[in-house]
Amino acid sequence: MADMNKGMTRRNFFGLGALTAAGAAVAGLAGCAPSSQTESGATTASASETASSSTAAVDWLGVEPEVADSDITSTLDTDFLIIGAGTAGMAAAATATDLGLDFILCEKDQVVQETREYVGIVNAQDAIAQGGETDPKKLLNELTRYASGRCNQEVIKVWIDESNEYLEWVNEKMLAADKPPVMDMPGQSDHQTGGTDYYIPALQHVWMTPYVPPMRNDVMQTTVENAGNEILFGYTLVKLIHGDGKVTGAIFDTEDGKVQINAKDTLLATGGYPANPVMVSALQPATLTCVTSSSYSPKDDGYGLRAGIWAGGKKDADPAPMIFDRGAVEVGVNAGYVGTGANAAFPGTIFQENIGSQPFMKVNRNGVRFANESTPYDFICFQAGQQPGGVWCTVFDANAPQDILRFDTIGCSAYAKQMMAVGMPIEEFCAMSLDAGVMKKADTIEDLADQLGFEGEAKENFLNQVERYNAQFDAQSDDDFGKEAYRLSALRTPPFYGCWFGGTLLTTLDGLQINKDCQVLDADGNVIEGFYAAGDVSGSFFSGNYPEYIVGVASGRSSVQGRHVARLLAGDLTA
Repeated sequence: MADMNKGMTRRNFFGLGALTAAGAAVAGLAGCAPSSQTESGATTASASETASSSTAAVDWLGVEPEVADSDITSTLDTDFLIIGAGTAGMAAAATATDLGLDFILCEKDQVVQETREYVGIVNAQDAIAQGGETDPKKLLNELTRYASGRCNQEVIKVWIDESNEYLEWVNEKMLAADKPPVMDMPGQSDHQTGGTDYYIPALQHVWMTPYVPPMRNDVMQTTVENAGNEILFGYTLVKLIHGDGKVTGAIFDTEDGKVQINAKDTLLATGGYPANPVMVSALQPATLTCVTSSSYSPKDDGYGLRAGIWAGGKKDADPAPMIFDRGAVEVGVNAGYVGTGANAAFPGTIFQENIGSQPFMKVNRNGVRFANESTPYDFICFQAGQQPGGVWCTVFDANAPQDILRFDTIGCSAYAKQMMAVGMPIEEFCAMSLDAGVMKKADTIEDLADQLGFEGEAKENFLNQVERYNAQFDAQSDDDFGKEAYRLSALRTPPFYGCWFGGTLLTTLDGLQINKDCQVLDADGNVIEGFYAAGDVSGSFFSGNYPEYIVGVASGRSSVQGRHVARLLAGDLTA
């Protein structure tokens, strides 16, 4: 594999650029997510009927539906039932295909779900060859530190121990589909980041060109279907079949009525609950203090998680949102939902203005800095949640391209670095928000302050903050928040730019508690026989945040878990 930071051209990154350019349109879809949950076809009362965003936290769960035997129009039998054709579910299905398992894969949509083409792999051969060997135990304990210890280290170890095997397996299929992989090596991985010493290992792989078909789940679908296995699309989960401490299948709504599928083992891989505003309101209060937009799948409505709890599973106690700092919004827009209950939605329509992740000066509504801007994506969001309106303003000048190259960020925010390296003008890079009038541009700082809505004392504070920030750049010392000197920048060269941001909610990561084999646990910590969960509907891995510097861990975790369950059931894993 090649080093992503070498030999990069704008053509190489066309797919990622296309995603950015399409942001407004996709955000429009994502903004419809709250209403899409009513299209699930589930026979139970919807979340909007059982709860509103202002009711008690217990109300989001609702009541498990009752289905009479006479309501069942047909019955199927299988050894292995997989519910959800996303990252975890497709990895499980393709593995089951290769290993000859008898299985059925059900998906409520009419297509397999989109994949994020980035995946975290520990100690892949190409990473080691480029000097990026990872210390597995240090990585384990870094992830545990991110989660404040509220995790299951055995669950994390499965990803660490099996991700390289997953890569070798899936990469053979991707190469056959003419999708070569690239290793994303961190740049200045041996320096302080965020004013402290984060562990930033070389993990992320991407199949070029991302977001240009076939994507990883498309390749998995080909594996499944070419072997004669059918994906049952339009199968919407109604309930799991459970009793006496075990799960024995599930009932689905289909266009032909209710179908019962009996199974020896059932894998729930239905994603998180970001598209369910009732659940988010009840379970993620800190998220609402700083999020302005959404980039989640409208299908991730949390119904699978609710069904898993109805079947006896225990959910992680603490929230774990995945929030990126890229939700560009108009002047005066506050974080949080507009509307209530199931009809609530975030106000922003630009969810991936990538420059939001760059560590430029950021100020609150009072015109002053409030945090170190050089931290993981969600840190600035959570800090902003304690500021007026839950938003912040990012400010930069005409020297932004050089600044971005010096900042040398990692993960998907490194897209900005790659585009500056191949000469993309900053206004082309920010065209989405500039064209929409959300990002402001001015020849003077005073004019920019006016356009950004600063008035009176706030404007005076802002102008003074710019002078102070320039002085800190000259001194190469942030004596307010300890940001690294190489991530300071001056605000002196017109034109000047500014944009208000809030967080972008991608998904939720607090799901059903599991053991290392992805077996779902009940309230007493006992295994529920025949019941597995993988990906974002499962828990025990993250808590409180998404560990952004462990790049690609979410997609890697989901992929490895799905494959792990299928390998386990096929007897392909050694003890």
